[in-house]
Amino acid sequence: MSETQNISMIENIKSIIRDVPDFPKKGIIFKDITPLLASPETFRETIRLIAGKYKGRGITKVLGIEARGFILAAPIAVELGAGLIPVRKKGKLPYKTVSAAYALEYGEDTLQIHEDALKNGEKVLIVDDVLATGGTASAVCRLVEQLGGKVESIAILIELEFLKGRDKLSGYELFSLIKY
Repeated sequence: MSETQNISMIENIKSIIRDVPDFPKKGIIFKDITPLLASPETFRETIRLIAGKYKGRGITKVLGIEARGFILAAPIAVELGAGLIPVRKKGKLPYKTVSAAYALEYGEDTLQIHEDALKNGEKVLIVDDVLATGGTASAVCRLVEQLGGKVESIAILIELEFLKGRDKLSGYELFSLIKY
């Protein structure tokens, strides 16, 4: 596909994402990707556009961040011929885990990954639906590095630029398909 066709497809994807005002709390405009997921053509093109950035780069594992990141990461992993690893909130994984805490606007949360999820030196693509403040993605980068993996890149469907999450990830390659 040409660059013009890609830009057109990105605009189409952006037009399908629904704004939900005052969710999960007053003053927040939630970017709802469920209409995108319900459209087989648009969902397929979204995955193609993201995965296409990483073909031929030797990605061995794709990490999907709970929960909407799983939805995007699984087909991207298939496209890249890579394994899929879920990164979950504390207490959700059944085997031995390593953890990383991260700040929320109202406190702190913890993400976990299985301790045997990565082999030393594996090239990892981190995938999530939204980049807001960058705390979640930063915590996942720490988990990857703690297990000896190499963060090849972070792929985000939607970047909320006004929250400056990219600043917390300045040492990493970051690709966002859509920016608000």
